[in-house]
Amino acid sequence: MGLNFNRDRLCVVQISNGDGDAYLVQFSSGSYDAPNLKKMLLDESRVKIFHFARFDLAIMKKYLGVDLTNIFCTKVASKLVRTYTESHGLKDLCKELLGLNISKQQQSSYWGAQTLTTDQRDYAAKDVLYLHSLRAKLVEMLVKEDRNDIAHKLFEFLPTRANLDLMGWNDIDIFSHGSAR
Repeated sequence: MGLNFNRDRLCVVQISNGDGDAYLVQFSSGSYDAPNLKKMLLDESRVKIFHFARFDLAIMKKYLGVDLTNIFCTKVASKLVRTYTESHGLKDLCKELLGLNISKQQQSSYWGAQTLTTDQRDYAAKDVLYLHSLRAKLVEMLVKEDRNDIAHKLFEFLPTRANLDLMGWNDIDIFSHGSAR
């Protein structure tokens, strides 16, 4: 519904194994019983690739009650190796690294509807279909720039960052010297 986990509810989770198929799990308001999804997400041997994992981890913890491990965030990786730009959105990454133009038009549509439109389903699928390819390109860049180790340390920290967000520390840089609000 939005990027405010205190206001907006979890409506859809998109999944892809990187094989060109995407699967959507849609939630009705107040109903988050998804044992198969939770089992897959909690599989520590499976890499979970996100774009903006910080938010996704927080919203999934809040609504699905899961703490995820083995995470890769394309946004964090991009910020570590694409220091020549401030454009780290999924659309930007797909354009530069994969030569693909993806539409983000449905991003601001109503995801709480009982039935998603074809355009919404297509958009949701494309939001995850390219993550595996992006990860491969970003890993190459991370290794080349000798930033792979720090990237993985950041990915390991993301669940803690998401928990801080859920505790109300989302707008505070806990590491800054300045006084807290």
